[in-house]
Amino acid sequence: MSAEVSAIPVPRKVNTKAIALPIEHGSWGFVFEPLTAGLLIAFSPAAIWISLLVVGAFLTRQPLKVLLNDWQAKRDLPQTAVARKFVLIYGAIFLVGLIGSFLFVKPDAFLPFLFILPLAFYQIYCDASRKSRQLLPELTGAIAISSSVAVIALADNWTFPAAIALWAIFVARLIPSILYVRNRLKLEKGKPFSRFVPVFLQVFALAIIGALAFYHLSPLLTVLMFAVLLGRTAIGLSPYRRKVKAMRIGIWEVVYGTLTAFSVVIGYYLNV
Repeated sequence: MSAEVSAIPVPRKVNTKAIALPIEHGSWGFVFEPLTAGLLIAFSPAAIWISLLVVGAFLTRQPLKVLLNDWQAKRDLPQTAVARKFVLIYGAIFLVGLIGSFLFVKPDAFLPFLFILPLAFYQIYCDASRKSRQLLPELTGAIAISSSVAVIALADNWTFPAAIALWAIFVARLIPSILYVRNRLKLEKGKPFSRFVPVFLQVFALAIIGALAFYHLSPLLTVLMFAVLLGRTAIGLSPYRRKVKAMRIGIWEVVYGTLTAFSVVIGYYLNV
């Protein structure tokens, strides 16, 4: 009798949260920093549909990743059913946003999305092949997801250069930050790291934002914020840094990202 009882399989508890929501905390900033700025400085009825489209695509990624991995392994587990459910729910949000965008957004506003389409397919490939944590997928993902701010601006009748400049601000914020965080984590763990590359990229980003401000395509306040980001990178990778845990580094990146987004918003409204 005991042998029969021990042979009964014990159901595995499914971690619904890990399936339903992205586990990379930084990815939330990738999507909501440009979206928030876009909605606040270039709001139009079309922006609502664009936001639904982007958020739906962003949320679909995590359960789709689980679903693709299970499909490749030819397995059908309880987590597979949960992932399938969330793909359908988030996919519906994406579809509603897509239909609304086609109905209310002028066609030329979609040009940034057309540009990043290969990057989106590359992201799906990396998710399916378990390579999404590598550096290149993170960088291309940041470029792709931040394009939403340019689409929102174009839908609000911004000029193409102004919309692309707005997009460039967030690309210049995200890419150096990704390199900084990766190297800061290595430093805190006592692993080999690079100080030069993140600092150089942050200097380059500051130069780009300065050039945009010179041509009145970026607020001066955002230039100041990028100088703060440069200081964060230089000190954070120096012997003078305060040693902190990974979670604290992530929390501070959320703070820096929020401040960057609001420097854009306040700068545009106050013309500073």
